[in-house]
Amino acid sequence: MNHLMRYRNAGQVELCLAGIGGFGRTLLVQSAAIPALSVRILVEQSADIAADVLRGIGVGEDKFAVCATAEEAKAAWNRGAIVVTDDLSHVIDLPFEMLIEATGHPDAGARHARMAVEADRHIAVVSKEVDSVIGPGLARMAQDRGRVATPVDGDQPSLLVDLITWAQVLGLEILAAGKSSEYDFVFDPVTGTVTCNGSTVALPEIAATLSGDEASLRDRVASRAAMASMFTQRVPADLCELSVVANATGFMPDRPDLHAPLARIQEIPSLFRPKPEGGIFDGTPVLDVFHCLRLPTELSLAGGVFVVVRCTDAETWKMLGEKGHILSPDGETAMLTNPRHLLGVEAATTILDAAVLGESSGGVEAAHYADLVAIATADLPESSVLAMGGHHHTIENVTAHILPARALDDDAPAPFYLAANRRLVRAVAAGSYVTMKDLDLSGDEELLRLRRLP
Repeated sequence: MNHLMRYRNAGQVELCLAGIGGFGRTLLVQSAAIPALSVRILVEQSADIAADVLRGIGVGEDKFAVCATAEEAKAAWNRGAIVVTDDLSHVIDLPFEMLIEATGHPDAGARHARMAVEADRHIAVVSKEVDSVIGPGLARMAQDRGRVATPVDGDQPSLLVDLITWAQVLGLEILAAGKSSEYDFVFDPVTGTVTCNGSTVALPEIAATLSGDEASLRDRVASRAAMASMFTQRVPADLCELSVVANATGFMPDRPDLHAPLARIQEIPSLFRPKPEGGIFDGTPVLDVFHCLRLPTELSLAGGVFVVVRCTDAETWKMLGEKGHILSPDGETAMLTNPRHLLGVEAATTILDAAVLGESSGGVEAAHYADLVAIATADLPESSVLAMGGHHHTIENVTAHILPARALDDDAPAPFYLAANRRLVRAVAAGSYVTMKDLDLSGDEELLRLRRLP
């Protein structure tokens, strides 16, 4: 499409940005080059953090104001300053059109989302932790008020929904869809080592698994996983993003913890198809992730998204294979990719779709198909706190599964990011799901209230 034509009637969209981490900062910087966007309101848990970011990108002290009250915020706005605060309630009445929720904090994000909907603002939900728990309900709440709540371009869920729906419009039969994990497994044949996420391990035996006939592919992939068992091969963040895609598309994984194979890019069309065809799935279409195994000189797909489709006409796909598309050796399936993952640099398309065109980057009909749930990987004592932390917002001794969504009664497995930072009222054994009755929910449970709305 011609994006300049699509947004030719766009005026300037006023934004409130909550969360100035990696995504938020990239959006803030890029917005300066986009006439259709204005970011004059920043909300951060510590306003000093946001102020430091502004200084770091060259904004002068006279151009912004740290505001502790709604009155201070209004005065700063009226004199043309960038408003910086630690509480959305201080700025919710200022004349912005859309909230960008990028805090990554489940409870704060839910509170921000509810406040924005009640104030009749559009919402771009960058915080997948929030989206995985209340995304479909939030979309319905916004829609009921004539507004849009949407995932955001620049992150994999929205980009994968785009790719899936593009393939559907083209009439392609999708066998699988997914993403490459954030970190490649890079094998150096000179040193016999594998490097992933900053860690390097001697694994010369991987070399023997890099090539072979199609009949041995599944066995070679299984061998790699065992050889590389010292590396983390399941990350809740990956499952979280796919749960958001599941709710937007109705596609589901065929195992709750994903297959997550260590695979070379060219192997994906053979692996991501049904077992009778030599693949790893019981049915189709399936959502999953793979860890990109490559040589140092080979291209990466880290963070990219893809679909695997059926090649229904041999002559057509023979020609497309000659143009560089990735086909299985038997020519029966093909992998189509979108390798980009630009964070806030490309968020403008979602923002303009919502604020100017009234369109979402998520599902056509908001529905809760999948739950990202918490499962103990070690015995969890009574009264322990399921503290969330780290870059990927993990919980120690807890991992995630994707299950079909269900009502959150006492026996239901608890959504992973609803369980985050809660205290256990009873012990949970290793291998057991953390259920709703295991959690102390006596506080201000914004997430739970929003999830339980009809």
